Amino acid sequence: MNLLRKILFPLAAIYGGITLLRNFLYDRNILKSTSFDIPVIAVGNLSVGGTGKSPQIEYLIRLLRPTFKVATLSRGYKRKSSGFIIADNSSTAEILGDEPFQFYRKFPDVAVAVDANRANGIAKLLSASDKPDVILLDDAFQHRKVEAGLYILLTTYGELYADDFLLPTGNLRESRKGAKRADVVIVTKCPPDLSEEEQLKIEMRLRLRSRQQLYFSFIEFDQNIYSDIGSIPVDEIRQTNKLILAGIAKPESFFDFLKSEGDSIMEYPDHHHFSDRDLAEIAKKAQNRPIVTTEKDYVRLQGKLPQQQLYYLPIKSTFISNSEQFDKTILNYVEQSTADR
Repeated sequence: MNLLRKILFPLAAIYGGITLLRNFLYDRNILKSTSFDIPVIAVGNLSVGGTGKSPQIEYLIRLLRPTFKVATLSRGYKRKSSGFIIADNSSTAEILGDEPFQFYRKFPDVAVAVDANRANGIAKLLSASDKPDVILLDDAFQHRKVEAGLYILLTTYGELYADDFLLPTGNLRESRKGAKRADVVIVTKCPPDLSEEEQLKIEMRLRLRSRQQLYFSFIEFDQNIYSDIGSIPVDEIRQTNKLILAGIAKPESFFDFLKSEGDSIMEYPDHHHFSDRDLAEIAKKAQNRPIVTTEKDYVRLQGKLPQQQLYYLPIKSTFISNSEQFDKTILNYVEQSTADR
């Protein structure tokens, strides 16, 4: 913890008191939550950014869409629009936000919507003629105006919420006690070979309740990079002199997976909007070399850099073990909720 964050500790205490009071009012039903007659799964975290929410939402989409009509609802962070919007052929990353637009590009058969007012967004989705069977709420663990039917809480292996502090001293949006609302906790970005002994140690540190399920996952990188015009094996691009670019939280593993001696690295803030000046700097740095970026950055850079140079590396969330149990938990919840309707 750096010196400035230590100095700001009194502000963390004030912030913590505010969030505790807010949660107390919701827990006692003094502040009202809206529930819906449809399966709603909320995916989120206690900390700010970088826990792997997008790969987890995509995992759920792949699991559910063979059987159910799926919709995703996000607030559309840093989008240049407002209100409720559902993705269509005219949508862009600027209109939807980068992550929702990424969902729309990958899963065109899924209804992708954005609305800062999640209750309004759900109501709009349910009023459509082709309404969904299940709604996935992206980054909605603290959005207590809506009561989801199932809560999935993500925390990273390298920064467990149990070891963190409230903003601005640490990175927590609310007290660690908020984890009690989770039905499922997933420790993300683990080493793929994380031992059962290490998993048990983490489980003891998290101190979960008996009803809560715990899983461990890692980020699996694709074996190819892709562009609008083709693909290149990762083994080949590693040996190619290139520019690697990322505007995401905690990009170190992305850089480490791709880089080799002689490569150039450019790092930007998470959800960065690339200006004309940024684009000129990227083009100058890359010269005629390939530019490899993340899938989230690609949807913001597509059409702004030469398509013969620009590539992205897909990722996905993979469970170390017990994926069948996780899948069964999700499917059972959706099936039972659907039957109850």
